[in-house]
Amino acid sequence: MTSPRSARLQLDENLQLMQAGSVMRKVKSRSWKKQRYFKLQEDCMTIWYKSKKTGNTKSTFSISDIETVRDGHQSEVLQSIADEFEPELCFTIVFHGRRGNLDLVASTPEEAQCWIQGLEKLIETVTNMDQKELLDQWICDWFLKADKNRDGRMNFKEVQDLLKMMNVDMNEHHAFRLFQMADKSESSTLEGDEFVLFYKALTQRDEVLKIFQDFSKDGKKLTLLEFVDFLRQDQLEVDNTEEFAMDLIARYEPSETAKKLHALSIDGFLTYLCSPEGSIFNVSHDLLYQDMTQPLCHYFISSSHNTYLMEDQLRGQSSVEGYIRALKRGCRCVEVDIWDGPNGEPIVYHGHTFTSKIFFKDVISAINKYAFRVSEFPVILSLENHCSVEQQDTMAQHVKSILGEKLVTSTLDGRIPVSLPSPEELRGKIILKGKKIGRLQDCSEERPEDSYLGEISEEDDGGEMDEENIRNEDKKRSKKSKDRLSQELSDCIIYCKSVPFESFKHSRTHYKVYELSSFTEYKARKLVKEPGNEFVRHNTWQLTRVYPTGLRTDSSNYNPKDMWNVGCQMVALNFQTAGVEMDLNDGLFQQNARCGYVLKPLFMRNVETSFNPDLPQDTDGYSPVNLSIQVISAQQLPKVENSKEGSIVDPLVRVEIFGVPIDQSKQETKYIDNNGFNPMWYETLQFKIHVPELALVRFVVEDYDKTTRNDFIGQYTLPFKSVKSGYRHIHLLSKDGTKIPPATVFVYIRVTETANPAEETQG
Repeated sequence: MTSPRSARLQLDENLQLMQAGSVMRKVKSRSWKKQRYFKLQEDCMTIWYKSKKTGNTKSTFSISDIETVRDGHQSEVLQSIADEFEPELCFTIVFHGRRGNLDLVASTPEEAQCWIQGLEKLIETVTNMDQKELLDQWICDWFLKADKNRDGRMNFKEVQDLLKMMNVDMNEHHAFRLFQMADKSESSTLEGDEFVLFYKALTQRDEVLKIFQDFSKDGKKLTLLEFVDFLRQDQLEVDNTEEFAMDLIARYEPSETAKKLHALSIDGFLTYLCSPEGSIFNVSHDLLYQDMTQPLCHYFISSSHNTYLMEDQLRGQSSVEGYIRALKRGCRCVEVDIWDGPNGEPIVYHGHTFTSKIFFKDVISAINKYAFRVSEFPVILSLENHCSVEQQDTMAQHVKSILGEKLVTSTLDGRIPVSLPSPEELRGKIILKGKKIGRLQDCSEERPEDSYLGEISEEDDGGEMDEENIRNEDKKRSKKSKDRLSQELSDCIIYCKSVPFESFKHSRTHYKVYELSSFTEYKARKLVKEPGNEFVRHNTWQLTRVYPTGLRTDSSNYNPKDMWNVGCQMVALNFQTAGVEMDLNDGLFQQNARCGYVLKPLFMRNVETSFNPDLPQDTDGYSPVNLSIQVISAQQLPKVENSKEGSIVDPLVRVEIFGVPIDQSKQETKYIDNNGFNPMWYETLQFKIHVPELALVRFVVEDYDKTTRNDFIGQYTLPFKSVKSGYRHIHLLSKDGTKIPPATVFVYIRVTETANPAEETQG
């Protein structure tokens, strides 16, 4: 069966050599370098490799698992053997999600280039596949898995095995009837096209056909006017609807005849519903649609904690890869923990632990290279400085020489700011956050003779848990000898001077707009609970950074929503740890071209705001809405990891609302027995949302288990304000936040204003 990927590809010399196979060294460390035989399979979609010695197949991976290929010594592992192997022989395969990189050394520079260029071509092909091609590829993948004897045809027994692998528990007679119907050659086996026919019969979307026939007069096609009616009435598309309908037909209708008639077949209709325009996420929010000219403090800023760590905070690996991955996910505030290192070179690692160490200059080089690949807007480096004055001077020299003109070393207009500059004004700039000697205006005046004496690091990794703990920490601090701050490093701190927090009143009276405070999640949570809306007002004019308590040694995360509800801008999370917290972060920052900056609602940008997340009814312009979600069906749900052979999922869908306290809620459908392939629910879940501007909606699909915890299948999270009404597909993501095509949930969405908001205040 021909893969749509290989059908699109011209088999050039590189791909032919990759299919012939190569012996290359797989490198895990300076001492672990072993030869492996790598080969691109004929379908041009899978690479497998085996041990040269034993001949056993060791592993396979799909081209769709690969994010990018980096040539030369671009990983710590390959840098460690730089004296042994020339950069022209080396390359790194970087995978999506949190899977570790694959570092390889080829025998010749030509062989390395063959694999680098070949992989880049294959990655580009996969990236450009549309929804139909992804689905066809998925069918082809399953066919190859089930075709055990590799003869390119499948008998009924192989088809039955395949159905189990595909999460289908089907009546044997029904399956055999579909099999016979598809077996046009009457050979008692299905070949390529026959298998596609069988698959289409298996996956006939009756629920979509019903919608199609409700609008189609002849039941066979939608005329342009019928399609326009559907877009207006059900999808609530109001702008240039006729033009939009013609564009959709041109792009998604497979039949050239129908295209000429400006009509849509059922196949074209389904392709549209599965396309980005048919997705639940508003496709216009994929663009940079927000005002980027407001002060920095008016934005939520995607922020990472302990960015250098790949795993836990006790023994995990430190790596520049952590910075590369965070920046490529749109992160705009990264953290660097710096300590005195050997030979006068500062190092980055989690102090007083067994985490590995990397050089500060390597971190800055990686940031310099990747800072603006995904977003042009400013990157903030949160410096946790534990170094001696001498090594701080070295830090200052590194940031200035490596970052060059990207580094902000003076105010943009040469004046002391009365408000923070905007992301737009700071495009392409890198800002240092840390302690500073004196005030900003002191930089241009006579320098003080002596260096600043005081705490130079602001984070307390001991974790604040109770009053007694805090008192003990205070005692420890008073005993600790004062540290000194380097003047050269201090002069690099311009718009993000770290200051200790005493109270909101103290900040209002004593602090400037370019000064900011950092809080552990514990301290921030206490401030969130203080009566009134002082935290919200504080965040209208000053930046705030929140970070996980040091007790989270497993690099787990806290719920960022509590902090966003009061307007905290830099809510730092451990990006290396998958889970609901990172789903929320990815969901919020999915909008606005994934640039890492999201404009806060108007009621969080006014210094005199009355907004209080605990009493949203008292805010000017309060207008709650009703959200109705009919969960109709799901398609091609993946197997649960490590599930028993032959087991089939019992899926349910849960919808969770994350917002201000009164909006926090969740509801779920019943579970469907033994059907992960095309389960149907037709269940409606209803929510009232009081502050739509701050709400996030998370869809979770789980495998129901009556004896233990349900198993996770997939999720998708997005801002409520990015939700599109009508019939929509939700394209599920894995635990890591990566795509798992073609797994989808099909829903019908309606948002309506509540009849009488005043009832809320009385209730």
